[in-house]
Amino acid sequence: MEKIVLSSPESFEKIKQKITLEGSENLHVIADFDRTLTKCFVNGVKMPSIISVLRNENYLSEEYSVKAKALAEHFHPIEIDPAISMNVKKRKMQEWWEKHFELLIKSGLNKKNLERVVNEGKVEFREGAEEFLDLLYEKKIPLIILSSSGIGDLIPMYLEKYGKLYDNVHIITNLYKWNKKGNAIGINKPIIHVFNKDETSVKDHPKIYEKVRDRKNVLLLGDSLGDLGMVEGFDYNNLLKIGFLNEEVERDLKVYKRNFDMIIINDSNMNYVNEFIKEIK
Repeated sequence: MEKIVLSSPESFEKIKQKITLEGSENLHVIADFDRTLTKCFVNGVKMPSIISVLRNENYLSEEYSVKAKALAEHFHPIEIDPAISMNVKKRKMQEWWEKHFELLIKSGLNKKNLERVVNEGKVEFREGAEEFLDLLYEKKIPLIILSSSGIGDLIPMYLEKYGKLYDNVHIITNLYKWNKKGNAIGINKPIIHVFNKDETSVKDHPKIYEKVRDRKNVLLLGDSLGDLGMVEGFDYNNLLKIGFLNEEVERDLKVYKRNFDMIIINDSNMNYVNEFIKEIK
């Protein structure tokens, strides 16, 4: 059974009805990828991000894995601690991402490593996510994936593997610079991390912005409070924010209820979201 919490059932229903009545041509979706469209746990093992598979499975070297895990152990508690201010979180996440990118490049990251991650199936779509992608494509609703992934190049590769890299899907993420041998030699700036998505405006990507500019109803999906910033700077009429609270539910539910309209807890499925999309003509 899907586990859903509505912050305000009356308010949720009111906005949902407006979005439904105004139709698919007035709607676009903006979503995070890791732990939102994908599962947080696979076979009981936490898979918080695509990059964690690379880190935990010794794809590069033992030295890389040790150093990458040390960075995660230091910075991840800062990321998820609701008591730490947003300014501190932003500064620390920038530091983490920069150090990790530098470590990956020094460790000899190659495109073949990415192909291996995708092909070994360690990352799995959240239950209902594939249907969600199909529904958006069928209804011609644009989907912007705004991801702070440490290896954003994996996202289109992953979608393509499952036949879900549709032409209505637009991806804004961290992308590497590669040499002719397929080795990573740099990272494109600015760096997107989990808490600066409010500074990574869709308006900075004119070709993508053109697709959604006149679609004033927005469905936002994310697993982090930082994902709320994905819609920053966009002039919308109606917004529904759906949060995925995959762990620490007792600790964090109160703050998620203050910030999201609907919360899907305990790494549950997307069936309710899909039923909502089906109602939109």
